[in-house]
Amino acid sequence: MTEKRQVPDKEAIEKFSEKMWGHIGGAMTMSLCSLGERLGLYHALASLGLATSHDLAERTGLDERWLREWLYQQACAGVIAHADSERFYLEPEAIEVLANDQSMFFVGGSLVTVTELTRNAPKLQECFKTGIGLPYDALGHDCAVGLERMGGRFRRQRLIPELLPLLDGVIEKLEGGALVADVGCGVGTAPLVLAKAFPQSEFHGYDTSLHAIAEARRRTESAGLENLFWHDPFEDPLPQDNRFDFVTAFDVVHDTTNPAALIDAVYNLIKPDGTWLITDIAGKSSFEENLNEHSLANILYGFSVLICMSSGLSEPGGAGMGTVGFHEKVASQMTSDAGFTRFRKLEFDDVFNNHYEVRP
Repeated sequence: MTEKRQVPDKEAIEKFSEKMWGHIGGAMTMSLCSLGERLGLYHALASLGLATSHDLAERTGLDERWLREWLYQQACAGVIAHADSERFYLEPEAIEVLANDQSMFFVGGSLVTVTELTRNAPKLQECFKTGIGLPYDALGHDCAVGLERMGGRFRRQRLIPELLPLLDGVIEKLEGGALVADVGCGVGTAPLVLAKAFPQSEFHGYDTSLHAIAEARRRTESAGLENLFWHDPFEDPLPQDNRFDFVTAFDVVHDTTNPAALIDAVYNLIKPDGTWLITDIAGKSSFEENLNEHSLANILYGFSVLICMSSGLSEPGGAGMGTVGFHEKVASQMTSDAGFTRFRKLEFDDVFNNHYEVRP
């Protein structure tokens, strides 16, 4: 005899329904925010100050009726402020988050990236059946560029003045002329920044994403740099002769199908007196800790299903470590297992990532 299902009271149902409609409203708002970012509407509003839909149409060359409805939705969602029913503006804090792409709080790249990820979400139905995930390139060029816009500001603004000085002797080596590898370089922001700052050194970026490598090469040509080189590791594997003075990996290890093999490869890539800078997601060591202590847990697990764990499972037998899987305890143990003898978490203010100095 089956147990009779407990029927919740009407108030509980309504409360949960409200929660779900809040998520639905958030998804719709995010989609329209992403549209506003792509169309340059926030930048236009920031420059206009107080503006009507007609003012915005004149500034952007876009259709007034569509802009009016977009403004209404954004105002109802609390993204855009309004003086009355016709005039809209961005609060100063909203300008920093939505219109100032040099701000560390800017979310434009995240809006575009998440929209691309959710657009690809139906493809994951097959992944749930087979267990095999999608590689990065299956998500397209816009996703590769969007990911750079999410993390690129950190590498452009904080890497050299704030993070590198915490590493023992690295700046001196770069100034004197070092050989540097960025493993999982994406579109190449970190090598580009470093190659400009340290022209005496030579930089090599490795990434399996052809979208990313193509964009990195385009940006290198635009910058006119001659000390920067890009590699597809499937065709040009990581050298295993311990030649590199400095190796970096920014939010890469947890995405790989075989993180242990990657760590072993870096051990054979780096000189005995070299330094490996690992930047990876600041997850906790258990689901319970993430649930109760990490303010971004729902977002991190969302990224995991939509891209990070998916990438880590994109080959049969893939590790599928997930976005928060390479936390400090795992990082310390895995690098030690590979032969590295020194592991140090750097004291650095960053809500998203931990930063580790790892040495042979």
